[in-house]
Amino acid sequence: MIFQKFADKKIILASQSPRRHNLLKGIGLEFDILTSEETDESFPLDMNVDEVPVYLAKKKAKTFEKFIDEKTILITADTIVSLNGKILNKPSDRSDAENMLNLLSGNSHVVITGVCIKSLHKEISFSAHTTVYFNDLNNEEIAYYLENFKPYDKAGAYGIQEWIGYIGIKKIEGSYFNVMGLPVQKLYEELCKF
Repeated sequence: MIFQKFADKKIILASQSPRRHNLLKGIGLEFDILTSEETDESFPLDMNVDEVPVYLAKKKAKTFEKFIDEKTILITADTIVSLNGKILNKPSDRSDAENMLNLLSGNSHVVITGVCIKSLHKEISFSAHTTVYFNDLNNEEIAYYLENFKPYDKAGAYGIQEWIGYIGIKKIEGSYFNVMGLPVQKLYEELCKF
């Protein structure tokens, strides 16, 4: 079995994201899910954008470290959308989401996911970058997407696996799954080494 070395371990994915749950299931790993409403997602304002996702993934790991014992491996992640060095978070409302999609329309942006893998005696972290190229989106397309998919829980106000990904994204450079919220190929590699 591929994950034989984890046979006596308890893997915990600390994430509320159903997309992350499905992606981790997709590599055949058995795990439990932990969530917390209290995760503080603030970071130093002078921090380089590239460093923010790993910083936040490690911060989340700290929140959940009380659940780690000798047999536990904890996985946390954070994904950001960066447009010209500016972070587009989860939209606060429809108007905010509309503004974000207008900014992304006809442009490329970078999706960065930071991941932290932590046990009682070891911690590693890494990030994955994917460049996403959007076609020009018209107002009707943006309105249709927001009305039917309500992407308010997603950084940058979109999900690549949803309608807007089918009609609006012309190409990507890097991991598709990273844009969904978890670079599973890299995570698999790092887990095998852990």
